Amino acid sequence: MSDASTPRKPINEFEAKLSEADKAVASFAADDKTLMYRLRGFLRDYPTSIPAMVLLISVIIFGLIANNFMTAGVLSLVLKQVTVTGIVAIAQTLIILTAGIDLSVAAILVLSSVIMGNLAVNVGLPPFFAISVGLFFGGLMGWVNGVLVTFVKLPPFIVTLGTLSVFTSLKLWYSGSQSIRGADIRETAPSLLFFGQSVNLGGFTVTLGVVAMIVLAVVVWYMLNHTAWGRHVHAIGDDPEAAMLSGIKINRTLISVYAFAGLICAFGGWVAAGRVGSISPIGFEDVNLGSITAVVIGGTSLFGGRGSIVGSVLGAVIVGVFNTGLSLAGVDDYWQMFAAGNLVIIAVALDQWLRRATK
Repeated sequence: MSDASTPRKPINEFEAKLSEADKAVASFAADDKTLMYRLRGFLRDYPTSIPAMVLLISVIIFGLIANNFMTAGVLSLVLKQVTVTGIVAIAQTLIILTAGIDLSVAAILVLSSVIMGNLAVNVGLPPFFAISVGLFFGGLMGWVNGVLVTFVKLPPFIVTLGTLSVFTSLKLWYSGSQSIRGADIRETAPSLLFFGQSVNLGGFTVTLGVVAMIVLAVVVWYMLNHTAWGRHVHAIGDDPEAAMLSGIKINRTLISVYAFAGLICAFGGWVAAGRVGSISPIGFEDVNLGSITAVVIGGTSLFGGRGSIVGSVLGAVIVGVFNTGLSLAGVDDYWQMFAAGNLVIIAVALDQWLRRATK
């Protein structure tokens, strides 16, 4: 054992400098805290804020450039016009959240309303029973789409493109290509026009269809955000393989989503009858594109797993604001379509930008 008199070995220069080295622990956290980084994170965490801001800015701009836009009558008309599209957009959101798409929503809506009207007016069944049958067949058509997607393993785009033609043919055959007049409906089954009634709220004329759209949006929002079923829908759209490994019954959930979407479209058919006051087998053919446009503008990702029911309804209102505002400003119809197309492109590009922020 050495004592104090024993000479020590010299410490080399490297070891002598160790005590002066930086002892901070390495950190791999992102140092980018710029305004753009914070904005990107905020928009990613609160996607509904995007359509809300677009809607607010649109209303302000058209209020400045379009005559009489900021009046109770015009704003009430915008809400009335987007009611059916908004309801179908809720159904479309459910499908797109699972990374699918439904091109048959308009055909389901119209065929369901034709069934309700024919049974109540031409056959003479009680209106409540006729409406119930129409709702049932709407859900059934959605269920058929779901079965073809899950068990036959066909892409949703191909399935619903095919059923679009099938359901369109059925509605023309069943109706005989004949419309049901509003006078006949009011005489025999006025309850079919229930959602066309309106109430006055401080100068704003709000139809019961608008109220139904808002209530439906709240109910579906709650289901998606506060139930196990809603969490399963988001999980399947985000990563189906991980969802399956976690014990989620993917096929059962997907079928329920398509069936529920079909039921919502059938309900939209009932609202549409009150909206126009009659039932036509060739009406609302633009709802397919309109619902997808509303969903995309509303911030729902076409790749699934991320979206908002509220955003989709706001997206439908944004399209209505643009169409009405441009019309009042004297802009031709084709420029309205031009504006809607640009909105979709910008919305998808923004979605891609936000998705890259999560990687």
